[in-house]
Amino acid sequence: MSADGSPVRADTLRILLLEDSEIDAELLASHLERAEFAFDIIRVVNRRAFVERLAIVDEIDIILADYSLPDFDGLSALTIARELVPTIPFIFVSGVVGEEFATNAIKRGATDYVMKRNLSRLPTAVDRALKEAHERAERRRAEFALQKSEMGMRLAVDVAGLGMWDFHPKTGELRWDDRCKAMFGLPPEAEITYAAYLDGLHPDDRARMDAAVSKAVSVESDTGFADEYRVITPAGEERWLSTRGHSVFIDGVCERFLGVVRDVTEQKLSEHLLQDHAKALESAVRTRTRELSEQITERERVEETLRQMQRLEAVGQLTAGVAHDFNNLLTVVLGNLGFIERSLGAEADDKVRRRLNDMRIAAERGATLTSQLLAFSRRQKLEPKPVDLNETANNMRGLLQSTMGGSVRLETVLKKGLWPALVDPTQIEMILLNLAINARDAMEVGGAVTVETANVTLTDEPARPEEPAPGEYVMISVSDTGTGMSDEVLARAFEPFFTTKEVGKGSGLGLAQVFGFAKQSGGGVRIETRMGEGTAVKVYLPRASKAARAVSVEAPVVDSAGLAGRRILVLDDDSAVREVTATILRELGCTVVEAGSGRAALDILEQDAEIDMLLADYAMPGMNGMEAAKAARRMRPDLPVLFITGFADLAALKDAGEDRIVQKPFRENELAAKVEALLGSAAPGTNVVPMIRGR
Repeated sequence: MSADGSPVRADTLRILLLEDSEIDAELLASHLERAEFAFDIIRVVNRRAFVERLAIVDEIDIILADYSLPDFDGLSALTIARELVPTIPFIFVSGVVGEEFATNAIKRGATDYVMKRNLSRLPTAVDRALKEAHERAERRRAEFALQKSEMGMRLAVDVAGLGMWDFHPKTGELRWDDRCKAMFGLPPEAEITYAAYLDGLHPDDRARMDAAVSKAVSVESDTGFADEYRVITPAGEERWLSTRGHSVFIDGVCERFLGVVRDVTEQKLSEHLLQDHAKALESAVRTRTRELSEQITERERVEETLRQMQRLEAVGQLTAGVAHDFNNLLTVVLGNLGFIERSLGAEADDKVRRRLNDMRIAAERGATLTSQLLAFSRRQKLEPKPVDLNETANNMRGLLQSTMGGSVRLETVLKKGLWPALVDPTQIEMILLNLAINARDAMEVGGAVTVETANVTLTDEPARPEEPAPGEYVMISVSDTGTGMSDEVLARAFEPFFTTKEVGKGSGLGLAQVFGFAKQSGGGVRIETRMGEGTAVKVYLPRASKAARAVSVEAPVVDSAGLAGRRILVLDDDSAVREVTATILRELGCTVVEAGSGRAALDILEQDAEIDMLLADYAMPGMNGMEAAKAARRMRPDLPVLFITGFADLAALKDAGEDRIVQKPFRENELAAKVEALLGSAAPGTNVVPMIRGR
């Protein structure tokens, strides 16, 4: 055996002979000697000895076997040999087999058969078997080298952002990856042929490149292939491309011609302008570097956001605490933004006002996000409004593409004249992201994910519980080219906690969440799937009677007439939040007394009988806001209490009522409205306001 496991005709041929007749063995050896073979024969007569010798594979070049043995047979030996040493030639040498057996033996993996009455043919059969085995080994070695080369090339392509091409001269088949197609100005779905490649070249380069390719696939060379040429895109743009490749020859025939290509248009243009525009080029390099840095930073930010989303289910118990702290920060940010906005004079720069407004919008979006996180595992309170789903899909395109990765191609088919949908805009974004992640996970080796919208009028009654009732709907679907669903999986697709993913890869709540959202919105869901072809999840949402409009972000005017002279005790352990709250109340005309703990607040109440209201944060170390309020009511039964909390649905506050709770982060007018509503028309110091008794 050679080093790679292939049998070759060495100086001394090592033969494993399965033969019970010593006379036949000597006769066989004599024929090989007359053919001038140098050989060593290891003769075995039973199964055990045969298997033991096969274990020493480096000592065997070929197996010769009789068919009929006292306690063993040749076909069994063939089966064992093909399992243990599949590359070693196996020749039957027998006097009792016929043509039918011989044909069957060849089908089962025997290399050849020789009748004992015609042993003169044995040397020729042995020589041919060794040569064929050697040729097979050489081909395997070449194929392995080709695979290794392709792996290296694909890695280089991915790292360098190059396009890749692969040409099969025998069949004329030409393959390009999406980057290569893009360099020629072609879409990913474009069909590529060699003729189409030539048609895309600049007329002055067409004949030259055709000749260069012909030479590369007909003349074997170690120098590789390298060239530059111009292409004319369908839009009429001229580009310079640089290509490198190599030909793979097997037995003197080119099996494949493959390589990479990169766009060098800018480089070609710069070569003519380098001396006169050195400074401009330097600036362009810095700009490009900054853009790449920003892209990397943005990608890292998006990836981190997605990782956090994937961890939500595992860290659900921590979310409330984190969101509370974040809401405290947002309260400080929004409060101070309000102070700054009100401190600006009429002569303030419009650009400054716009930036402050952008900051407020961003902070309020952060507040919306924490609200969604807190409601993740609960029945969500939806706030439906007319939404343009085409705009939603376009706005999320970047996030969806980065979520699915480079191996997945994102496509959109958006209906012109799409009806507005009556839906919660934040929830539909989460649903769309959820479906895109499911589609990505359904494709093990990449593929295409398509987001589609349509106007749909249904007349048929629903056949399944999740399907929509008859009516007019705006449909948004996410489809993939993955493995599809079996009937068994489809039947359970909407069951909570049912999943086909590996442990730790999914909770099984994704489609259940989609189902609940769609039905609660007044629509439904349909799944269209085919094994091996992919799945489409179609979400039907009710048509809105009015067109979608942008949400106003202007702050309402605060009327503080009823708060002048009120004395309010503000209790919050967070000094920054407490300062913002107190400042807002002072600007509304209130007198504010501050306390950083429940104990300090109670001490103030004992000494100050003029306190009109207690405004208390709920989550504090030691004595929390509810405990402080109960103690305060024991001292002052009619003292109004307004709770401030960063929690969305705190069980301890469920009896307080919405009019006695302010959700962080709050705006000035919201706080003023709640305080005015509780104090009513009572004169300062009277404290006559109905109260919720503590439990």
